Amino acid sequence: MDTPRPTVVLGLLGTNLDRGVRGPERWQKWRPTVGLCRQEDLVVTRLDLLHPAPWASLASQTKADIATVSPETEVRLHTLDLTDPWDFEAVYTALYDFARAYPFDPDAEDYLVHITTGTHVAQICLFLLVESRHLPARLVQTGPGGTPAGRYGVIDLTLSRYDRLASRFEAERQEATSFLKGGIETRSPAFNALIDRIELVALRSTAPMLLTGPTGAGKSRLARRVWELKRARRLVKGAFVEVNCATLRGDGAMPALFGHRRGAFTGAVSDRAGLLREADGGVLFLDEIGELGLDEQAMLLRAVEDKRFLPVGSDREVESDFQLLAGTNRDLGRAVAEGRFREDLLARLDLWTFALPGLAERPEDIPPNLDHELEQVGRATGRRMLFNREARERFLAFAATAPWPRNFRDLGGAVVRMTTLAPGARIDRETVDEEIGRLQATWSAGARPKAAAVPEGDPVAELLGETPIDRFDQVQLAEVIRVCRASKSLSDAGRALFAASRAQRTSVNDADRLRKYLARFELDWERVSARPPA
Repeated sequence: MDTPRPTVVLGLLGTNLDRGVRGPERWQKWRPTVGLCRQEDLVVTRLDLLHPAPWASLASQTKADIATVSPETEVRLHTLDLTDPWDFEAVYTALYDFARAYPFDPDAEDYLVHITTGTHVAQICLFLLVESRHLPARLVQTGPGGTPAGRYGVIDLTLSRYDRLASRFEAERQEATSFLKGGIETRSPAFNALIDRIELVALRSTAPMLLTGPTGAGKSRLARRVWELKRARRLVKGAFVEVNCATLRGDGAMPALFGHRRGAFTGAVSDRAGLLREADGGVLFLDEIGELGLDEQAMLLRAVEDKRFLPVGSDREVESDFQLLAGTNRDLGRAVAEGRFREDLLARLDLWTFALPGLAERPEDIPPNLDHELEQVGRATGRRMLFNREARERFLAFAATAPWPRNFRDLGGAVVRMTTLAPGARIDRETVDEEIGRLQATWSAGARPKAAAVPEGDPVAELLGETPIDRFDQVQLAEVIRVCRASKSLSDAGRALFAASRAQRTSVNDADRLRKYLARFELDWERVSARPPA
């Protein structure tokens, strides 16, 4: 039969617990170091006992007591030079140096590190040295019990042995990823890898995130899910504040974002906090961030970097610590080149950029998303609806090759219509065929070029159609369009249009001034600058 290998214990002298009481009564009291050597089922072959120099007498007494109760245990005393046992750096250095100099022989001996005695700082240092394998040992912990020997337990830090713990961590990671996907079991490897990365960044970073992708790809829903995940992990306490920047028009954009003081402008009858302050401690999602004016972009950049900004009409800065999530379906790099977006803001946003694919790029994910949309309609209406087999196969065959220009908005709308029009509790083939025809007609109409039903050479009618505007505005807008089409960029057009008034202004931002003018007519640079077909 094989002879068991010697067990060697390394431990710190407990200057309080190991001291106990003097005289014969000490044998009736639990003392950790002595008690460890009195265990019936643990034979300590050697004990290397570390102690501060001032406690040499107690160390010697402890060694003598161990010789009485466990004569087979060899006790070696080691003086540890510690001036302050609560100085983490000093304690760790002393224990690290001891570990480096110790003649370990793991092939011939088993090692335990006694972690019950010593200061909390020393216990933490011993844990770290064992975990890093500088001490090739397992941890042993002792405690009082029914006898002076007390009780002990061995702790193995090899996490691979804790399958249940590892499974719990993996299940928690999968739960977070599923949470971001809304519980939808998506099948696209590329999309699942994207969500895994977003989950990792969301839990580890507070830097801005930019979500790009076509309209209806799910940017807003994903942004809210990121906030909900961070809140569930107690990473944020504040609210989720969402705004579509396309709705922030003209002079109302600044007060809406940054707030204003009472009396800052006509109609400002009371103070307004603004969206950035509402998001303090939480997440601010700016959808379609490319629609923001350059002035607002400059203010936003400072607010993101410094967590401070000036409300409109105030001479005192306010603070707001929020994480910025931004969404866009536009090419912001091109917008920078055209002078419509600040390069420094894009650089700040571009640290974490995630491009969400459209539904047509994820055909394998249409079945689970279809089931999800059915479930959502069922919750909203109280009617659980399903497809019959033939109808489901027909719809999925169509959906796999459909263009889905509005992505999940198209899919969600189709499900709402089919569940509403279905003759019974199940969607049948006739209902599906009707919906397919409707979608195809809608998409075809959107793809056809508009008929030239406008007077030749009238750019206003060309862009606005029959929308009525005042004749004064019509003349002015026609000239603006002419200049835009003759200019290389929004900035060039702004300089040409506002050249006479530039010298009278202290702050010059012609591109933003032109952008706001066009926004009055719900126009933008792309539409206005595009020359009509010959």
